[in-house]
Amino acid sequence: MPELLDLHSKTTKVLRAAADAAMRRHGLRLGQDHLLATLWEQDGRTPGEVAAAANVTTPAVTKLAARMAEAGLLTRRRDERDNRLVRLWLTDAGRALQEPIEAERRLLEEQITEDLTATERKHLMSALAKIHRSASTLLSSGAPMGHDDMTVE
Repeated sequence: MPELLDLHSKTTKVLRAAADAAMRRHGLRLGQDHLLATLWEQDGRTPGEVAAAANVTTPAVTKLAARMAEAGLLTRRRDERDNRLVRLWLTDAGRALQEPIEAERRLLEEQITEDLTATERKHLMSALAKIHRSASTLLSSGAPMGHDDMTVE
């Protein structure tokens, strides 16, 4: 396996495990924090809009939203103007998680990067942004890269 892909794969696995453990401390499963963050940014989005913002499939968002509705974190309601559309709306419980989840993610990021200098952090973020752009371009060009980032178990 090429070196970058191998290291990326190993890093992604441990980062996902650490993020999952952090989210479980708040009663969330991995991926639910991303859906919540999309709604914290703009409440009342459709599952398709959330999927586009998170670069995952609409069925993945629909399944995740159903579980989150059962947990009382959001509600699913028909659009007032177009009854064919369903919109996702945060509940008070979903809104209340914003501050602790954002703090938990900041703490996790600080802990993971604590051995890096400020310059190394800056270079890492720059390099990751470039890699993300390149991979996104590959994805949008039709190259096969099927994977959902929102974990639905």
